Amino acid sequence: MPVITLPDGSKRAYEEPVSILDVALDIGPGLAKATIAGEVEGELYDACDVLNVDASLRIITNKDNEGIDVIRHSCAHLIGHAVKQLFPDANMVIGPVIDNGFYYDIAVKEPFTPEDLKNIEDRMRKLIKQNYEVIKKITPRKDVIEEFRKRGEEYKLKLIEDMPEEKTMGLYYHQDYLDMCRGPHVPNTRFLEHFKLTKVSGAYWRGDAKNEMLQRIYGTAWASKKDLNLHLQQLEEAEKRDHRKLGKQLNLFHFQEEAPGMAFWHPKGWKIYQVIRSYMERVQNDNNYKEIQTPQLVDYTLWEKSGHASKFSDEMFSVESDNRMYAIKPMNCPCHIQVFNQGLKSYRDLPLRLAEFGSCHRYEPSGSMHGLMRVRSFVQDDGHIFCTENQIQSEVAAFMELLFRVYKDFGFDEVILRLSTRPEKRVGSDDLWDDAEQALKKALDATGLPWELVPGEGAFYGPKIEYSLKDCMRRIQQCGTIQVDFFLPERLGAEYISEDNSRKTPVMLHRAILGSFERFIGVLIEHYGGAMPAWLAPEQVILLNITDKQSSYCRKLAETLKNKGFRANLDLRNEKIGFKIREHTIQKVPYLLVVGDKEVESGSVSVRKRGGEDLGTMTIGDFCDHLDRDIAQFGRSENALQQ
Repeated sequence: MPVITLPDGSKRAYEEPVSILDVALDIGPGLAKATIAGEVEGELYDACDVLNVDASLRIITNKDNEGIDVIRHSCAHLIGHAVKQLFPDANMVIGPVIDNGFYYDIAVKEPFTPEDLKNIEDRMRKLIKQNYEVIKKITPRKDVIEEFRKRGEEYKLKLIEDMPEEKTMGLYYHQDYLDMCRGPHVPNTRFLEHFKLTKVSGAYWRGDAKNEMLQRIYGTAWASKKDLNLHLQQLEEAEKRDHRKLGKQLNLFHFQEEAPGMAFWHPKGWKIYQVIRSYMERVQNDNNYKEIQTPQLVDYTLWEKSGHASKFSDEMFSVESDNRMYAIKPMNCPCHIQVFNQGLKSYRDLPLRLAEFGSCHRYEPSGSMHGLMRVRSFVQDDGHIFCTENQIQSEVAAFMELLFRVYKDFGFDEVILRLSTRPEKRVGSDDLWDDAEQALKKALDATGLPWELVPGEGAFYGPKIEYSLKDCMRRIQQCGTIQVDFFLPERLGAEYISEDNSRKTPVMLHRAILGSFERFIGVLIEHYGGAMPAWLAPEQVILLNITDKQSSYCRKLAETLKNKGFRANLDLRNEKIGFKIREHTIQKVPYLLVVGDKEVESGSVSVRKRGGEDLGTMTIGDFCDHLDRDIAQFGRSENALQQ
């Protein structure tokens, strides 16, 4: 006789085992109709699953985030149902839930076309209208193998081979279509009507470029038509802001096959890079970091000593010369310890803050690269703080103060904080981990901001805090991090003389604010839609003449602006002024200074903002003061945020 405890604390007793859907029906028919799944003792179950012991239960509907994920997962299965009807020879592979959507990998002889994608979506809608029940059956392993062998689903058989401990498996029947899954799934297709297939792309089996290429169909699904339309509008806006498209349109950078995953920076893009680097140099210098530079090519033995060779060899580029094996550095940490190890350090030298704009290379599979967001060659705003255990909390607090200021200057006010604590396999004593985790918790609490605990997700060498930004489209972009390391300094022989004259190993704090210049610039381009705030814009001012008679005056003004440190250029082409204004507006230049005979006579300029606002006529001195004020606001200016 199970007793079911509901979220409000009320209890319901049943004389025999009862399904989650039956409990919902007992509460009310409206709830039963809305039931998608149930959360039992913190775990999700199908609505048809039976409760035969006392348990706590929360009914899951499409008003719950978990319910939306179940809908998305079931939509992935629905792709399989539709594809198998339209392409009977297709082999289904795997279809997980992802942020805001889902995908399904499929093996087919010919790549899907846009017309195929439309036909698959249309078939899915027809299946939804049939309002059929999704049936779950727990099935013995041997029967599952036999079923998929009979259906010719070779990839499902390979997946089963990867699960040798599973004696029984969940099979979900969508009429004639069958899929294997842990679930849960919706009980009926009527929950799936608010979906959209968004794109199709190639994806390697198991993410390995050595394996066969599959077709990956992406989609999104929501609880209501309103939510779906809002998301599709956001996708459309994201498409407009795609940094790869804007990078080409604004002539900032490009990629080509001769250097896969490595950016070719054009003058305007490189200027943005240089402005960011100069800014970071200044703020790090103001916070007592000592900038260093370490080699690109380092003997492979160092990476073996550090442990990186055994853990990350597949991600490292290596080269042989003079009968020695070298690695192109994938990270800067071991090299920073080499700098620390030069000369005996005292506790009085700590904390020692070392910073490097370190160029790194890592092998990323070709299918995972994505413009500037994921590359093989990148530069980190890397820093390592060598300190005592007692200094961890104060150093983390100082770092966070710096990080929040930097993010604010770039126009990001909303930061998501996550603390990842000790994993099962780790180095160091529990006492050491207790102290480190407590120090990070106190530093997080001191911000007064909410933060999320992620148990067991810390590195094997220490806990870490991750900092993620929310961009203008509410997307989460993970950028900064600070990690406590008890392991690497000891492994590479770092020591200092403590107050009692004994030799001790320093704690090493790995920290980055931007993460990498490449990815952060990609985030900025999409956040601002390419319309960088004045302090970051590669061109801050363009002077436009109406006729050739104003050319000499424009050149003098441009020289004046450049002498004051502004990034000013000329457009003296023999084109109509409207054409030139439109062209530089498309290039998202913050300020256009138009000069005609009237401006020459009065010693002034006519000022237009990027958004089209006419600021009227100003002297060049007044305009310089205006631009100075705009630049001083960094990414916080109303002008920047509106654009």
